[in-house]
Amino acid sequence: MNILQTYQTFYFVGIGGIGMSALARYFNASGKKVLGYDKTNTKLTQNLMNEGIDIVFEDLIDERITSLQKENTLVIYTPAIKTLGILDYFNQNQFEVLKRAKVLGLITENTDCIAIAGTHGKTTTSTLVAHLCKEADLPFSCFLGGISENFKSNFLYNGSTYSVVEADEYDRSFLNLSPDWAVVTSTDADHLDIYGDINHIEEGFRQFAALVPQDKQLFVRKGLKIGRGHQTYAVNEPADYYSDNLRMEHDKIYFDFHTPTETIKDFVWEIPGIHNVENATAALAILHNLGADFDTLKKAIANFKGIKRRYTKHIYQNGKIYIDDYAHHPTEINAVMSSIRTFYPDKKLLVAFQPHLFSRTRDFADGFAESLSKADELILLDIYPARELQENFEGITSSWLLDKVTLDKKEVSTLSGAFEKIKEKDFDILLTVGAGNIDTLYDPICEWINKL
Repeated sequence: MNILQTYQTFYFVGIGGIGMSALARYFNASGKKVLGYDKTNTKLTQNLMNEGIDIVFEDLIDERITSLQKENTLVIYTPAIKTLGILDYFNQNQFEVLKRAKVLGLITENTDCIAIAGTHGKTTTSTLVAHLCKEADLPFSCFLGGISENFKSNFLYNGSTYSVVEADEYDRSFLNLSPDWAVVTSTDADHLDIYGDINHIEEGFRQFAALVPQDKQLFVRKGLKIGRGHQTYAVNEPADYYSDNLRMEHDKIYFDFHTPTETIKDFVWEIPGIHNVENATAALAILHNLGADFDTLKKAIANFKGIKRRYTKHIYQNGKIYIDDYAHHPTEINAVMSSIRTFYPDKKLLVAFQPHLFSRTRDFADGFAESLSKADELILLDIYPARELQENFEGITSSWLLDKVTLDKKEVSTLSGAFEKIKEKDFDILLTVGAGNIDTLYDPICEWINKL
């Protein structure tokens, strides 16, 4: 018997994380008692509370915790939280305490698990796979790392034959999964605080790929060395599955999709960027192998609305364009900037960027500086610390990073002061970008630009 069935109460330490919240929604939808802690009250935690989940934002051992019984309570935590009094209480009182990834693995072990891994592209690809499964009416559940614009959540239950999961490489969490199908989108350097160097990152992905039982059910972007047999996918070059003939017509992207035996012409969608066609190619390869017909897949691609904070674009009647994106690595920022410059080469671009983590800022400072220098003007927000402390990263500040940026028009700002600075600027396109709490600027910016 799955041990999860023995618990009636689930306490989440770090419930506001995108991966944690999907699990919390799963147990809440299953009729279990769900409560938890997070450091910050956000739109996501507000939505969870509106769904009936009890959340606290102070590290206090109160009656809500002391009344819990270890026999019927499972504590789930994210490895991003290193020290917390609440977590210490549960450990000292011998509650069952499991990592998020372990619990996700237990939930999906009796399903055909479709796991999407990669340092970039996994959120878009996993969300698209879930959307295609829904449109093909497959019996599936999904646990995503972003909020789908189609079903307005990072969790959806449509049956239990398949599960679609975002396989997180942080802390080697994805090694807790049992994937029957998998995609590896990229193995670039990231999370060097965990892995140390690129060689250990690549080894982690090889270990993940080794979990897939059959070569034909592992899809890897062409050019990546994964250490075992697999099927390849690509854009603008032959592979087992590939897309080409990309063209832009009336703000829509068209492309042709090739399987090993046939070509399907004229897929069309509104999601910009060659990298996103690459993500679509992987998703289409998976669904084709699951038996979905191409008429259904064409319609599903056409009505895919994307993911919140993944190139969320607004075009206003006054001519202004506002784009919001979650990118927090130089490769991701380059992809966003490249799309903007491709489609709007002559427009003046103002970028407001919030670096995420002192360690990532330190490790990729030169890459960030090169990416950000492609803007016309830059507002660089203070670094969002997440799980880290400034005192452990002396000298790693946004001012230090700004000195490396080659723009003439550049400045540092606090988050609280950023909106007023933005309102003073002259721009055609505004891009807000980052994985911290820069998203709190989104609603005020939309409202302000719409009134210009």
